[in-house]
Amino acid sequence: MRNRYLVALLVVLLAGIVSASPYSKDKHKAPVGRLLTGKVLDKHDSPIADAVVYLINAQTHEIKTYIVSEDGAYHFPELSPNVDYEVFAQFKGVKSDTRTVSQFDDRAVVNIVLRIDRK
Repeated sequence: MRNRYLVALLVVLLAGIVSASPYSKDKHKAPVGRLLTGKVLDKHDSPIADAVVYLINAQTHEIKTYIVSEDGAYHFPELSPNVDYEVFAQFKGVKSDTRTVSQFDDRAVVNIVLRIDRK
């Protein structure tokens, strides 16, 4: 009788451990944080391929970069909603204006177009 209770307890404990595992897949889980997307364009609205977009965490000063493709698009997924970020683009020594993604902006997806005035 005692062995039955121990086996039942062990099964319940193992089921709890497996369900709490970071390796368990939850397809219905909402994405973590928010998404910053946008494009790097020149003054004629043409995409600037190979521009580098810089994302700076205002708290930690950690810098992430993204090299844009032919369409000028960039994206930074899973940003913390409780942190301000600064974002700007640079191409061949010319820099765009710096824009801020505020922690008080509650949008799940933030889209920012960065413009570089190529000469």
